[in-house]
Amino acid sequence: MRNLAIILTTIFLIMVGVYFFIFAPEKYEEPDLYQEIQKRGVIKVGINTDSKPFGFYDEKWEIQGYDADLARNVAYYILKNPNAVEFYPVTPANRMLKVSTGEVDMVIATVTITPQRQEIIDFSIPYDYAGQALLVRANSRITSIADLAGQNVGVVFGTTAEKNMLTLAPNATIIGFRNYHVAYEALKAGKIDALTSDDTILSTFTFEDNSVKLLPKRYSREPYGIAFKQGKGTQRLKEAVDFAITDMKNRNTILRLRKKWGL
Repeated sequence: MRNLAIILTTIFLIMVGVYFFIFAPEKYEEPDLYQEIQKRGVIKVGINTDSKPFGFYDEKWEIQGYDADLARNVAYYILKNPNAVEFYPVTPANRMLKVSTGEVDMVIATVTITPQRQEIIDFSIPYDYAGQALLVRANSRITSIADLAGQNVGVVFGTTAEKNMLTLAPNATIIGFRNYHVAYEALKAGKIDALTSDDTILSTFTFEDNSVKLLPKRYSREPYGIAFKQGKGTQRLKEAVDFAITDMKNRNTILRLRKKWGL
């Protein structure tokens, strides 16, 4: 009986081995997003729509801005057509989810490259840099981050400013907002004493409104990158975008975009 059991066990193991070697389904391979975009003929780009001059709606309800122009340039490199872009509005709170789930092919929305974010999404090489700053009302007595103790400081959910403030101003009361417009209106109404974010974004408010001012000190140097879903399926796309950014820098295209949008 013992020999029979050994024989039956051996036969079973052989059959299992044969099944997995010959009949088992092939291993799943992630589709190449670059090839998919080529077939589709359009790039799906997540972009902010309330962060002038990076991404915003113009009077015709068309998306414009520095990041929008950058996306159109990337489309030219990949599809030879700057208009082969479909824009999808995103917020700082949901933009990483949108690209991770494949709802968009990439996000170009002033996304700062951080080690924490690199654990869940991939980034292009930096295309620009920003520094964290403070926006206050013109008659404010706040002159630096040292004056924020006991003050209400606004941040936009999902931005690096939210985390940085907990370290830079631990005695301030941090109040979160869903977007920049709502946070800016709260500052104007006196509901918060300061608003902190990237200087490139906050400076726009001072151009349009002399009742607020941007303090001169910068508290960080943060690289902006184009965000992708992690995995082998986006590697070829990332390489193509990295080439596009490098070439745009060499040709001063990035510099011209910065001048166009007052950065």
